[in-house]
Amino acid sequence: MADLTVVIVSFNTKALTLEAIDSVFKNDSGLNVDVVVVDNGSSDRSPEEVEKVPNAKLKLIKNDQNLGFAKAANQGIRASSGKHILLLNSDCKLKRGCLKKLFDFAETKKDAGVIGARLLDTNGKVQPSCYFFPTVFGAVKRYFGGGNEVDKYLPKANGPSVVDAVVFAAALITRQALERVGLLDERYFMYFEDLDYARRAKSLGLKVYYLPQAQAVHHHGASGRDIADAANQWRRLIPSSKTYHGALTHYLIVWVMWLGQKWELFSKKPK
Repeated sequence: MADLTVVIVSFNTKALTLEAIDSVFKNDSGLNVDVVVVDNGSSDRSPEEVEKVPNAKLKLIKNDQNLGFAKAANQGIRASSGKHILLLNSDCKLKRGCLKKLFDFAETKKDAGVIGARLLDTNGKVQPSCYFFPTVFGAVKRYFGGGNEVDKYLPKANGPSVVDAVVFAAALITRQALERVGLLDERYFMYFEDLDYARRAKSLGLKVYYLPQAQAVHHHGASGRDIADAANQWRRLIPSSKTYHGALTHYLIVWVMWLGQKWELFSKKPK
């Protein structure tokens, strides 16, 4: 059994996917690490280029179409051999020591279900990497109360923090979480699967940690850009939100956000 299996879901991010793979093998810190790349029907020859990577610890799964993140990630998890699983976006590049820090923390914290790394943009600025569970109250606070639910733990926390949820761009799922919580919910095509998994883990008494010492560079949005730009593909987020929140809460949050955005535009108008 490997110490860690890194699962990378790829969709038309050929160059970034190769960089992500390279960052894993260059920064394994002596751990026994293997990589499973699940390609979601890319049209940019990503699978062909991944197959050229000369490493026996790399496995490629090719899908004929885009199955969404959760379903593809589950394919990778099922094909894994690691004690723990790291979900790594194809547009993420691990920094030195990231894998070792995540793995060691998972081995030390026996109550850990999910451990998220600190995400940085290409200029080294901290990206939102963890957050509260979204609620109607949180949306009201965000737009009308001067607060920002996303940024509560960032960038002030310099040590590990117990949080509600972490971004699955670079997140370790422990073996006990996989055994108790199970796989990702495949009803989520893209987004919300990290919130759902964290909520299920917490309901079973497992904790979600944010570990800022473990860091990854995230080309934010690159892995989902083709989906977001495709005609009407953004509508996939609506059923995901309804699945996560329930229809009533979904529409309440959307209503608060709509009012809040209108208020922000109005308040910024020159007097």
